[in-house]
Amino acid sequence: QGSEPLFVCATSGTTVLGAFDPLGAIADICARHGLWLHVDAAWGGSALLSPQLRHLLAGIHRANSVTWNPHKLLMAGLQCSAFLLRDTSGLLQRCHGTGASYLFQRDKFYDVSLDMGDKSPQCGRRADGLKLWILWKAVGSQGLGWRVERAFAATRYLLEQVKRREGFQLVMEPEFLNLCFWFIPPSLRGQESSLEFWDKLGKVAPAIKERMIRRGSMMVGYQPHGSWVNFFRQIVTNPAVTRQDLDFFLDEIQELGWDL
Repeated sequence: QGSEPLFVCATSGTTVLGAFDPLGAIADICARHGLWLHVDAAWGGSALLSPQLRHLLAGIHRANSVTWNPHKLLMAGLQCSAFLLRDTSGLLQRCHGTGASYLFQRDKFYDVSLDMGDKSPQCGRRADGLKLWILWKAVGSQGLGWRVERAFAATRYLLEQVKRREGFQLVMEPEFLNLCFWFIPPSLRGQESSLEFWDKLGKVAPAIKERMIRRGSMMVGYQPHGSWVNFFRQIVTNPAVTRQDLDFFLDEIQELGWDL
């Protein structure tokens, strides 16, 4: 179209499927053409805290900027979001600072560069970094890494159970913590080749979720994705969740969807 790109946004941990872009290869292209590389690691960035999972973000050190949300996987208090910049020239203040004299007086007795409010269009936002600092001090790097690895272990266990149980079908093998699957009621099994199969299957997850909510047992997300009809997307981040809880989750889906 004759336009000149200046910015590339890679994703580490997509919202629905939990997919990771190949950051090293993307960084090579950005370096070759002088492009700003931003990595949206809001969901997957916490994998860096786990020695066994940090390979998913190989090459992230070459990014110009990174987004990370510790309130997601690490369960820091809502809201806790970080925007990290390689640039140290005061870029955020130059982009967003208004220098409003009624808020950010320049003749204060301390270093006015400490006024973080003039570096963000949100101005009055609470100090997200304090929540992360307190959590980090409380459990340490090893404790945060344990949270990530425990969540990953829960997904692996749930994956094994989904593969073992009749009527459950994976959307795809999970790359991270997002376990996406369909539950196929007995009335639809063996009808995959029929024209109406996928249309009917797309109504199953919403119906089961309604029954869950009316019963008061659980809430779980579902959504379509591209050409795929509605499927369940289960993500376990709470370290208090047990295998018995995960078994109950699948049992409940089977029970509530059996007669659909």
